[in-house]
Amino acid sequence: MFDLLIKGGTLPDGTVSDIAIAGDRIAATGRVEGDASEVIDATGDLVSPPFVDPHFHMDATLSYGLPRVNASGTLLEGISLWGELREIATVDEMIARALTYCDWAASMGLLAIRTHVDTTPDHLRGVEAMLEVKRRVAGYIDLQLVAFPQDGLYRTKTGRENVIRALDMGVDVVGGIPHFERTMEEGAESMRDLCRISAERGLMIDVHCDETDDPMSRHVETLAREVTRHGLGGRAAGSHLTSMHSMDNYYVSKLLPLIAESGMTAIPNPLINITLQGRHDTYPKRRGLTRVKEMQAHGITVGWGQDCVLDPWYSLGTADMLDVAFMGLHVAQMTHPEEMARCFRMVTEDNARIMGLEGYGLNKGDVASLVILDAGNPTEALRLRAERLAVVSKGKVISRRSRNDARLALADRPGTVRRRYGVPKP
Repeated sequence: MFDLLIKGGTLPDGTVSDIAIAGDRIAATGRVEGDASEVIDATGDLVSPPFVDPHFHMDATLSYGLPRVNASGTLLEGISLWGELREIATVDEMIARALTYCDWAASMGLLAIRTHVDTTPDHLRGVEAMLEVKRRVAGYIDLQLVAFPQDGLYRTKTGRENVIRALDMGVDVVGGIPHFERTMEEGAESMRDLCRISAERGLMIDVHCDETDDPMSRHVETLAREVTRHGLGGRAAGSHLTSMHSMDNYYVSKLLPLIAESGMTAIPNPLINITLQGRHDTYPKRRGLTRVKEMQAHGITVGWGQDCVLDPWYSLGTADMLDVAFMGLHVAQMTHPEEMARCFRMVTEDNARIMGLEGYGLNKGDVASLVILDAGNPTEALRLRAERLAVVSKGKVISRRSRNDARLALADRPGTVRRRYGVPKP
């Protein structure tokens, strides 16, 4: 007797399979016979592992307009606004906003999130708030916290001390922002320091690295070297990497093998990168997305991150990782069928690899977390930003949605329309 049986779903690789769930684990796949407390007919629908976001800022989410709107739309004004807000926001306010966002995420099948938590202020209220949120959502969302010195590890008097305090409080991942230090050398030294801390504590490290239009911001080079030196490999990630968009091609031809050698991963954030970058340009205007396809060609694991939703940096967002992948597909010009399917993997399997999630997948023995989408395959899911018909987290159905077919009133035409159509196969 199974607790839940999902019948006839199409997996991302095109396989049609039943999935039987017992407790919080997948008990059987393939053609499954047997009774279940609940049966969901997924015939013709895409059944996927849950969506994963490896880069977010939950302490700031849903705060758009506080204390005022980012009039210039720039990264620096957003940082300035957040610097004001973090001093007046209470722990309870941050918890309430974050929990509301987690409700959105659960409804969209986004069941694992890595969020950077600002450790700049000595009060560390954001850390306190996010640790509480992590505790409250643990039953349905895997939440990783990054100790993120927003104003720089060395730029503020207690920057480094507060990162250590946050890690001692239970924050999971070491963070940094080398391009925001006072000098290039201090930025490089912060990379050496933070990688040592990561290695000594046995923790992952995820750095906001070279989030600038300046092609001479090359801290990813130091990060990759230190990742290799300490053997951090896939435990390390470089987020944004927007300066690579503007770097000299010859230098990049040296840089990419160095990153690949280190084994580190990369997390561009297309919605934010194309919105915040190039603000000082006239025309042609850069869009700042890093060299996604080139990194993948070197065997580097690259995932898409969401970064922001309704906060001082970004005025939109819905907790939908298909939106993120859809935008990334366009800006990175990943339009071949194989590349479009890869964009879907980037917000599922690749992001799960970046976060080091255990038991992730749709195989027997994996954690029973999955999403049923109103689409026939991954590329169609991207095209439609498909409805999540059901979301299962750790064996429990936590969200359901009816199909939203449009009703037509047109002579000699069907009474309803569904925009599913399929795509050419590679």
